[in-house]
Amino acid sequence: MGQNKNNIQELVNKYVDYSFSVTKKAENLIKKEIGDDITNEQHYTLRYINSVGICTSTELAEVFDVKKSAITGIINRLEERGLIDRKRDDVDRRVIYLSLTPEGKSVYENAQEKICSLVETIITKFDEQEIEAFMRTYEKLNTILIELKDCKMEE
Repeated sequence: MGQNKNNIQELVNKYVDYSFSVTKKAENLIKKEIGDDITNEQHYTLRYINSVGICTSTELAEVFDVKKSAITGIINRLEERGLIDRKRDDVDRRVIYLSLTPEGKSVYENAQEKICSLVETIITKFDEQEIEAFMRTYEKLNTILIELKDCKMEE
C-alpha cells in the first residue's frame, strides 16, 4: 500500500514539473515569435473571436475560465489598439458584441503564421503515431479536467 502511494506521489511530482516546464517554455517561445505585437492572452482572445466571428466578454470569460474583469482589461487594450470593435445590442444595451477589425484580423493572422511555423518545427520531431497518441491523451486529459471542474461547481 505504501509503495503505491509513493508511486502516485512520484507521478504527481513528475506531472506538476513537466506541466509547468512545458507550459512556461511554450508560452515563452510563442511570446518570442509574436514579439511585442500582442501578449499571449491577447492572441488567445483574437484567436477565439476570429473562430466564432462575434462574441461577448461574458462568453470569453467562460471559455477561458477567468473572471470577467480579467477579460475586460484585455478587451480594453485590444480596442484601444483598434484590433476589435464593440457594438451594443439593439435590444439589450447592456450586451456588447465583440468582433475583429480588419487590423485585428491581420495582427491575428500574422501571429498565427509565426506560431504555426514554431509548432511545425516542434511537431516534426515526433512520428505520426506519437502525435496521434499524444493528441488522444491530451484530449482525454482535457475531458477529465472539464468533468472534474463541472463536478466541483455542482458541490
